[in-house]
Amino acid sequence: MDKYLIIKTRDEFLRIRINDILYFEADRNYTKLLLSEGIQFTFAINIGKIEETLQSQIPEVNAVLLRVGKSLIINKTYILQINLPKTKLLLLTPGGKPRELIVAKEPLKVLKETMEQEGLKNKNT
Repeated sequence: MDKYLIIKTRDEFLRIRINDILYFEADRNYTKLLLSEGIQFTFAINIGKIEETLQSQIPEVNAVLLRVGKSLIINKTYILQINLPKTKLLLLTPGGKPRELIVAKEPLKVLKETMEQEGLKNKNT
């Protein structure tokens, strides 16, 4: 069964399938949301509040969506490449369109280690 995130503002109501989320990106007091189909939304909500909303509505969301540094929450199922020297994260949408994000080195390193650990766990089960 699909899980949905509900985002409500004074003027908007949005119901999004978790699997369709590519990433959230902070932009001061706003947050941009990009869906895997390329549709983009901008909310007058900071990324911390988005993270709280995710946790309260879908407690198991950490299995899919990860906070990367101060400005990103990404859907790890779309990760294609993590490049530490270039501080680059490449996400691949279901349609085959790559999305390149520049991420600070430390959060990217933590993400890489997390993904490696999960890969080892999945290999051993």
